[in-house]
Amino acid sequence: MLSSCENDMAVVKKIASQKEASAETGKDVEVLYSDQGKIKAKLRAPTLSRFHVKDSYTEMPDGLKLLFFDADGKVNSQLTAGYGISYDKSSQMIARNNVEAINIYGDKLNTEELIWNQQTQKISSDKFVKITTKDEIIFGDGFESNQDLTNYTIRKIRGTIRLNQDLSVPADSSHQ
Repeated sequence: MLSSCENDMAVVKKIASQKEASAETGKDVEVLYSDQGKIKAKLRAPTLSRFHVKDSYTEMPDGLKLLFFDADGKVNSQLTAGYGISYDKSSQMIARNNVEAINIYGDKLNTEELIWNQQTQKISSDKFVKITTKDEIIFGDGFESNQDLTNYTIRKIRGTIRLNQDLSVPADSSHQ
């Protein structure tokens, strides 16, 4: 007696794509990034899913908060976003949807997409950005910075709004 089996290619592809399903999922997850035993960053996410495929990645579909630490272990900047995806091979994390980064001085970056390169410890974006400092608001397209957000360059500045300018007339001037 002989028997054989034939599979419909659509069924085979469906089964193969199911292998891309998350291998690990966690709720209220905290991940520490360290270098030579020192914590460099801490990631918190309500949901974190790890996918083991050719280019393995980690997804944070419900948002994330990323804290960056200085050499003394103190937080020197933070980043929040509505969505994140981190690729193992390239050591890059892409944050999307209402991305906000704040440095130790309170300067704030807002954009819709930001890339954190873990190897170079740089953050960048090719999208529209708004940076708010105590003195001004700068609008532009694209930027690059250290992950502390203390040394940044806006690639194409669209405009600047000065804040807290004293427009009052000096006391010793006279109007005639």
